[in-house]
Amino acid sequence: MVRFKKIIAIMLSVSLCTTFTVGCSKKEDNKQEVEKDKLQIEKVEMPSTGIVSDGNGWELWDKDDHTTTDKRGAVGENAVVASGKYEASQAGLEIIKAGGNAVDAAVATGFALCVVEPNATGIAGGGCMVIRNQDGTSTYIDFRETAPSAANPYMWNLDSEGIDIDKANENGGKSVAVPGQVAGLIYVFEKYGSGNLTLEEVMTPAINLAQNGYYVTPSLLKDMLSVEEMMQKYPELKKLILNKDGSYYKVGDLYKSEKLAQTLKLIAKNGKDAFYTGDIAKSIVDSAKKYGGIITLEDLKNYKVVESKPVEGTYRGKKIISSSLPSSGGTHVIQSLNVLENFDMSKYGLYSPERFHLLSETFKMVYADRAEYMGDKEFIDVPESGILSKDYAKKLANKIDMNKSQVPTKDDPWIYEHEDTTHYSVADKDGNIVTATQTINWTFGSGVVVDDYGFVLNNEISDFSTDINSPNRVESGKKPLSSMSPTIILNEDDTPFMVVGSPGGSRIIPAITQVISNVIDYNMGIQESIDAYRMYDNTEDKIVYEGGLSKETIKKLESMGHVVEQYVDGYNKYFGGVQGILYENGKLTGGADSRRDGKAEGI
Repeated sequence: MVRFKKIIAIMLSVSLCTTFTVGCSKKEDNKQEVEKDKLQIEKVEMPSTGIVSDGNGWELWDKDDHTTTDKRGAVGENAVVASGKYEASQAGLEIIKAGGNAVDAAVATGFALCVVEPNATGIAGGGCMVIRNQDGTSTYIDFRETAPSAANPYMWNLDSEGIDIDKANENGGKSVAVPGQVAGLIYVFEKYGSGNLTLEEVMTPAINLAQNGYYVTPSLLKDMLSVEEMMQKYPELKKLILNKDGSYYKVGDLYKSEKLAQTLKLIAKNGKDAFYTGDIAKSIVDSAKKYGGIITLEDLKNYKVVESKPVEGTYRGKKIISSSLPSSGGTHVIQSLNVLENFDMSKYGLYSPERFHLLSETFKMVYADRAEYMGDKEFIDVPESGILSKDYAKKLANKIDMNKSQVPTKDDPWIYEHEDTTHYSVADKDGNIVTATQTINWTFGSGVVVDDYGFVLNNEISDFSTDINSPNRVESGKKPLSSMSPTIILNEDDTPFMVVGSPGGSRIIPAITQVISNVIDYNMGIQESIDAYRMYDNTEDKIVYEGGLSKETIKKLESMGHVVEQYVDGYNKYFGGVQGILYENGKLTGGADSRRDGKAEGI
């Protein structure tokens, strides 16, 4: 067992992290409290302003507060952690240095992201994870949020077009689903961690970041500013986001969350029960109920992590392992690649009209299938193996006319039966691989804050359809459909080749598909693949892109019948935030996305 004094020494080397001594907690009068004489954090006064930097020349933003785009990657011989935040990647790396494996590091990274990305994730969110163990086995961990027991498809006040007039499915207490984040991370730590470290040790970086602070980035500030209207509805959110004097933070300001630090200490000591029972659980229920919520103590107590087989496929000889339902992402990434496999993609330029046309036609058909067939398999029958079928993909590929755009239509896979969010990828030299996507759904989730404990509740109910005939309609205990696509790719001999995943809502599937194609079809490195401009299309039949297209290419696509729209001139987080790792030349090469605050770190 690695002793905790080693953790203390290691954590001293991490900017923004300081030491603390682990003790225990007690319950009195059904209230969880921290024994302050035994569980302490040595407070280190951080500068009130600063910048996120690795100390080796890389800085996250420039003098004009513009996010930089270079030096996001990293190379390691022993391990690489690629996540949406530098501090979180550092947290995972320090756990590797302390004797942990990739799973330990992923848990540390996941909890750290719950602190430093409150706009995108948190302990009251959920997610999914794919693990490849060093013995060659793979597993899928589903810790998605579930609908409360009182939820039903008739709980909305709908207009004639099926839109919730009150927007109660989008924010407020009724939009809150039962969180799975804490249960999921603790589950994988207990079952697949190295056994060298305790939960308290692995959560040390997250607790330090909450207690001692981290710096507000341009990206985080933008999201803080974007929820001004929601802050007026939920005063607890305003208190969480703004300075004590009611002003907004500025880029580079130190942001602390001491209430969250105390909450994480309780979880570190008492495990899952600290969150799902007792005083924290009661505060979750009361906070949601104040704004119309229907979640109960029994809902929290009964939450279960689900472990199952990941979906599998192949692309040009490489084995694809990804998330299964209720995340549709893995299935549709494989389906997209199955369709593209029928074409020699490498003969088309990266930003050519032919490639964008093929991507557009493929994604339109994939999203038509997603809308028609996909949902929680515990509640509906899904033609999953049909959608994954190479024969079905061949049928779809044959529909593509290389000279014109076509309106997307659903087909029949049954006959082949036989914006916000965050992501991190971790790999170690022993062959352990973890790729995970986690979220509170929209920016700052439901807007409802558990004020006593310093965290935001998710609004995952908005991922359900309000259409009572949809396979993704809300029902008691059901999990909403997702696009999360944490993916592992192996060589033909089953050795690791690549790890990849992304946030981005419905744009996740196209983002992951394009990055995989960039690496395999165009022989690009992981960082170069992530840096390449992306496009998006779905059943709306419109190519939305961020850059790279010439006037000639746009004109050609339009002549084929495509509607082409530039979303932004340059990178934008609308198109995801991919974090990936590529195995090459005996080393691990990490890539991270500058569309957000991503940074890879390696040793």
